[in-house]
Amino acid sequence: MLSNKELQRYSRQVMLPQVGEEGQEKLTSARIMIVGLGGLGSPAALYLAAAGIGELHLVDGDHIDLSNLQRQVLYKTNHQGKPKAVVAAQQLSAANPAIRIFSHNQMANESWLREQVKQVDLVLDCTDNLEIRHTINRVCHQARRPVVMASVQGFSGQLISFDFSEGKGPCYACLFPPQEQAETQNCSTAGVIGPALGVVGSMQALEAIKYLLGLPVSSLNTLHLIETETIALQTLQLPSQSNCPVCGV
Repeated sequence: MLSNKELQRYSRQVMLPQVGEEGQEKLTSARIMIVGLGGLGSPAALYLAAAGIGELHLVDGDHIDLSNLQRQVLYKTNHQGKPKAVVAAQQLSAANPAIRIFSHNQMANESWLREQVKQVDLVLDCTDNLEIRHTINRVCHQARRPVVMASVQGFSGQLISFDFSEGKGPCYACLFPPQEQAETQNCSTAGVIGPALGVVGSMQALEAIKYLLGLPVSSLNTLHLIETETIALQTLQLPSQSNCPVCGV
């Protein structure tokens, strides 16, 4: 049952027929883990906190650098040198003190993720590290947790999500087999335009909210290629791969 204060805070989304009070109650009881609190994780976390997701787990072992401020909108100039997870939790708590926020000031590794992912309902992969992305994919598949994954380089973004609740594929390794991939460039080596991260990170938050509400998730098993320089969108349906090392039978 939503309180009067919650009804007032979330009134503009509660009035939507796709949400309503029942939908808002689903959001306020949901638990989401965000891995990576940089250019994607910042807007995603802001919108999830504002939407009233009941519990957010923020995972990042990095510290804030001056070069982050061009795109990582959670942070301010006076936050330089401080842990991203800790500052992000403070910023989000200030934005919505009614939700529970847990900061995990560490890099995600497989053994830690195996224990923690089981405690949440959904994971957002907002990292820019290929090895960690494959680890998140494996762990979410094993734990049967849905995951929304994204990346941005330059003006170009990618978005895809997987629902592993039935323990089936496809998965990220079907799309990008780990044995065939070399490490790709990231923001620090290739550059990136800040608003593109805002667009794709916001899309991650939107897909997560839709999943929790039981609405159709457009990115489910579908790779979205987002070209913000030309405002163009392409999609690619992903089939399961029987020889996939993660989800193949």
